[in-house]
Amino acid sequence: MTMSRLVTIKDRQFKPYISKKKMELAVKSIASAMNRDLKKECPVFLVVLNGSFMFASDLLKEITIPCEISFIKVASYVGTSSTGNVTELIGLSEDLTDRTVVIVEDIVDSGLTMQRLLALLKTKKVKKIKIATALFKPKACKVKLKLDYVGIEIPNDFVVGYGLDYQGFGRNLKQLYVLAK
Repeated sequence: MTMSRLVTIKDRQFKPYISKKKMELAVKSIASAMNRDLKKECPVFLVVLNGSFMFASDLLKEITIPCEISFIKVASYVGTSSTGNVTELIGLSEDLTDRTVVIVEDIVDSGLTMQRLLALLKTKKVKKIKIATALFKPKACKVKLKLDYVGIEIPNDFVVGYGLDYQGFGRNLKQLYVLAK
């Protein structure tokens, strides 16, 4: 797929926004920082499904330190906007006591999902929590968060591809697309 082509997903059109190559460079930069910062740890990477699957796959291929990987599934989107209500769909089964946990998220926009995850993890007596996100929308963030690893900051636009969807579709696109106005 070329960067100049519009794609139609259900009833909306999206135009090319961030190339696969730019995402790859952002992921490698995050992985390099993690390998440096967490070299004395054996972190648990907590991947937030569904949207983070591509980011997590690419990221974890670049991680060279010992680690474990687990998954949690939460939802807060309906259509093209966050509802602000987070529903935990699949919970944690690992004992995280005294462990360093790295939350791997596809996008942080309102921050409400992350706030809920942080509250949940604090009840698990973790040693340290780090947050990694492929994309961050600073103007959409409604809560104060410390994001440790950010791939790319973007405006408050609706994007699909690279794991992110519109009503369940578009996750499989290799690059990111933005809603065409």
